[in-house]
Amino acid sequence: MTRIALCQISVSDDPVINLERVRDMLADAARRDARIAILPEATLCRFGRRITELAQPLDGPFVTGLAEAARSHGISVIAGVFEPEQGRVYNTAVALDEHGELKAAYRKIHLFDSFGARESDLVAPGDTPTVVELAGLRVGLITCYDVRFPELARELVDRGADMFAVIAAWASGPLKDDHWTTMVRARAIENTMWTAAVGQAHVPEARDGYGIGHSMLVDPLGVVRVSLGHTRELAVAEVDEEVTAAARAALPCLEHRHPAFKRS
Repeated sequence: MTRIALCQISVSDDPVINLERVRDMLADAARRDARIAILPEATLCRFGRRITELAQPLDGPFVTGLAEAARSHGISVIAGVFEPEQGRVYNTAVALDEHGELKAAYRKIHLFDSFGARESDLVAPGDTPTVVELAGLRVGLITCYDVRFPELARELVDRGADMFAVIAAWASGPLKDDHWTTMVRARAIENTMWTAAVGQAHVPEARDGYGIGHSMLVDPLGVVRVSLGHTRELAVAEVDEEVTAAARAALPCLEHRHPAFKRS
């Protein structure tokens, strides 16, 4: 079993403030014996026009600070940042191990050009599905809008993922809470996969449409084991691979895929 911390923080426009909030969360997660701490998408700073000026390279102060905190507390960390990319940015999920070593950087593939938003105006798309090993778990990385694309989750399964980490800055709006909950559970159920989904806490004074919270840990049969509210919260729960094995023995849907849909 692996103890996972869902770190639902609120995010400001200031990376320095956000890094301090992350440090506080990681200290709390470590006190609760978590092995992996998962933070939201865009933990570096809020979405908005300033992300191109606030973006930092992966050896910049924010990721360096994450690495120092991971090393200090002996905890692996997944968090969302922005990297500079030719006038735009990459929306990147970084994964650091308990020694503070950067193990993976997943650049969001599917950009949120929907419901009137145009993420692609500021963000360049990535193109590489990413699975990273942290604390003995192989974690498939999914960022926000990516969760609407089941083919990405299935590719992560085929690459050997034991758990999905979905990080998000899920915008509020009609049906958006329902979509979030339904799709996170669907990705867990259809892949018989533990799914840890962490969103930004809601900030009432922030501009419209920012952050719904509702972070959750879903088991391989779709049962929500942990569910957070709208505000800043931290929860620690266990991911048990024996539960995965039992679920797949009872529901071997991955084995039942038609050969035409399996990776060759």
